[in-house]
Amino acid sequence: MTKHKYIKNVNIKNKKAKFEYFFEAVLEAGIQLTGTEIKSIRLGKASLTEAYCRFKGTELFIHGMHISEYTEGTYNNHDPIRVRKLLLHKRELKKLLRRVTEKGVTIVPYRLYLSERGMAKVEIALATGKKTYDKRNVMKERDGKRQMDRIKKEYG
Repeated sequence: MTKHKYIKNVNIKNKKAKFEYFFEAVLEAGIQLTGTEIKSIRLGKASLTEAYCRFKGTELFIHGMHISEYTEGTYNNHDPIRVRKLLLHKRELKKLLRRVTEKGVTIVPYRLYLSERGMAKVEIALATGKKTYDKRNVMKERDGKRQMDRIKKEYG
């Protein structure tokens, strides 16, 4: 049996989400996982790039989150892109449901991490989509900052 090196500070981000959306509010939610899924997350083998959240009745689910199969898993291994339930308080769910019914507001999973107690948590953001000109402004600011840093380094 091989020993796995679990990553102490698992911090998987959806970098594309910050570029595509304006974040209005950020919440922390638990995820309902199986045994092999949490082991894969502890190894850092998960991705949020294609993930999105959707309500089914009064419950919130995360779709498209990829958690790689556990290498030591047997026939009990999980489906990598199955739909997973998010765990939130009822009042938080009601508030989110009310906001999501508004036009242009969505829920985006932003960050997957392990809490101090070793529980997998997802940071979800209540977000509105950015227009193309907003994205262009972000790119301009980023390029300007990069050039300033280069100049400072060169003449610093």
